[in-house]
Amino acid sequence: MNQTLTALAEPNRFHIVEMLKRKPSAVGEIAKRLRLRQPQVSKHLKILNNAGLVHATRNAQSKIYHLEEKPFQELDSWIESYKKLWNERLDRLDEYLIKMQEEKRNASKK
Repeated sequence: MNQTLTALAEPNRFHIVEMLKRKPSAVGEIAKRLRLRQPQVSKHLKILNNAGLVHATRNAQSKIYHLEEKPFQELDSWIESYKKLWNERLDRLDEYLIKMQEEKRNASKK
């Protein structure tokens, strides 16, 4: 998980992942769309690959990069655990506020 977050924290790598989410792409295409040099994109793709976020397939003379599903599923599960935690806390806050409003209404009737 930490390796995934570290890899995605760099803005260019995040943009590469966003591009690959739409469609698999070659290094040259990514470089052109992000206005980066190919060696820079290759370094970013190597880091993303080492983190398990992408993989490459050969297509004639170029490599086409694709997203890997598993790390994003793990990230989704991790985020979901925090959503559950915060939803529970917000539900308790909501219950408390409703109780406070009822007590205030009852006090004003007296």
